[in-house]
Amino acid sequence: MSHLPAWLQEMIPILGLLLVIVVLVRRLPKVDVGHSDAFMKRRRLNWLFVGLTYAFLYMGRYNLTVAKNALGDRITTDDFGKIFGVGTIVYGVSFVLNGPLTDRFGGRATILVSAGGVVLTNIAMGLTLKYGAYGSLVSSFTLLYAVNMYFQSFGAVSIVKVNAAWFHLRERGTFGGIFGILISLGIYFAFDWGRLIVERAPVPWVFFVPSMILTAFFIIDWIVVRDTPGEAGLKDFDTADASSGDDGAKLTVTQVAAKMLRDPVIVTIALVEFCSGYIRNAVMQFFPIFAKQTGSAVYVYKHWGMLNCVAGITGGMLAGVISDRVFGSRRGPVSAVLYGALIGGAGMAMATLTTPIIGWVVVVMSLCIIGVHGMLSGTASMDFGGKKNVGVAVGIIDGLVYLGTGTVSFILGKVLPAKEAAKIAANWKPWPLVILPATVIGFLLALRLWNARPKSRAAAAH
Repeated sequence: MSHLPAWLQEMIPILGLLLVIVVLVRRLPKVDVGHSDAFMKRRRLNWLFVGLTYAFLYMGRYNLTVAKNALGDRITTDDFGKIFGVGTIVYGVSFVLNGPLTDRFGGRATILVSAGGVVLTNIAMGLTLKYGAYGSLVSSFTLLYAVNMYFQSFGAVSIVKVNAAWFHLRERGTFGGIFGILISLGIYFAFDWGRLIVERAPVPWVFFVPSMILTAFFIIDWIVVRDTPGEAGLKDFDTADASSGDDGAKLTVTQVAAKMLRDPVIVTIALVEFCSGYIRNAVMQFFPIFAKQTGSAVYVYKHWGMLNCVAGITGGMLAGVISDRVFGSRRGPVSAVLYGALIGGAGMAMATLTTPIIGWVVVVMSLCIIGVHGMLSGTASMDFGGKKNVGVAVGIIDGLVYLGTGTVSFILGKVLPAKEAAKIAANWKPWPLVILPATVIGFLLALRLWNARPKSRAAAAH
C-alpha cells in the first residue's frame, strides 16, 4: 500500500471498521417501530448530509490545534489555552441563545447558519495568518476564534434537532452511535487531514480547506435536508420521547428553560457532560501538544486523528447498541461504565506518562469519552428534552460540555510546563492529575442516571 497517498492509507482502517459496523448492525434483530423502506432511505439521506456537515465543522474548529503546532512559539501553550479557552466558553454560553433559536427556526436553518459562519471565520483566520494581524496574532485569533465558536455552537443543536423528529426513542441508542461516528470522523479530518495540509502547503490553508468543503455542504444541505418526515413528503410519527402527547400551548423560551432546569435528570446529565467536556479537551487537544513537545508516543501522535476516529467509532457504536439492546434504551448505565473506565485511564496515564504506552492509554480514554458524549448530548438530550424542546435541552447540556472544555483549557494553560521544561515528559505530571478528579465526579453523577427514563404525557395519560 506504500504507493497510495498518505491520507488514503489512513482512511483504509476507518473504512474497514465502518464496513464491519454496517454488517454487524444489519445482522442485529431489528427494532421495529413501523418505518417503511421509503422512510428509511429518505432518513438515511437526511442524516448523512447534515451529519457530514457536522463532522467537517470539527475540521474548522480543531484546526487551531494543528495550526498551533505548525506555528511553534508564535502561539505558545499558554496562548493556545487562552485562545481555545475563550472560544469554548463563548461556545458554551452561546447555547443560551442558539438552543431556543434552533427550536424556533429548525435544525435545517441553523446548520446552514453554522456552516456559513464557520466558512467566513475560517477564511478570516487564514487571511490573518497570510497577510498579518491587526495588533498581535494572539489577540486577533482570540477574537476570530470566539466568533467561529459562536457559529460552531449551532452544529450539535442542529443535528440533534433534525434527528429528534426522525428517530423513535427505541432507535436512538443507535443514533447515539452514529453521533459518535460523526464526531470521530470530524476529529480525523481536523487532526490528520489538517496535519497533511500544513505539511504540504502554507499554514493558512489549514483554515481555507475546511471553508471550501463546508461551502459545498452548505449547498447540499440547502437542497437535501428537511426538519421532519412531513416536510420530506412522508408521514410524521410519535417519537415516544418527553414531547409525546404534548399538544398544549407553546411555552416561552424562559418557561422551557425553567422547566428543564427543574428536571433533576436534565441537570445531572448537564453536570456529567461538564466533566465530559473537561476530560475530552484535556485528552484530545493537549495530547498532540504533549507529544509534539516531548517527542513521545510518536506513532500515536502521527496517526492521532485516525486512531481517535477508530476509537470513537468503536466506542460510540458499542455504547449505542448496548444502550438499546441490553439496557432497554437507558443511557445512564453505559455512561457510568465508560466513566469507570476513564478513572482507570487517568490512573494509567499517570503511571505511563514517560513511556510510549501513554499514547495508547489516551486513545482508549478517547473511546470512552466519545461514547459518553454520544449517549448523553447526542441521545439523552432528545429523550428527556423531547423533539419539541430539544434545542433548549441540548443548549443546556452541550453548553456545560464546553464550559468544561473552557475551564480545563485555562487550567492546563497555566499549570503545564513551557519552553525547555516542556520537552521533558516527567514535567507533564499535572496533566493527568488535572484530569483525574473529573473522571471520579463524572462517574458518581452517571450512577444517578442508572434508572432514568423519559416520561411522556402520552404515557402519563394511560
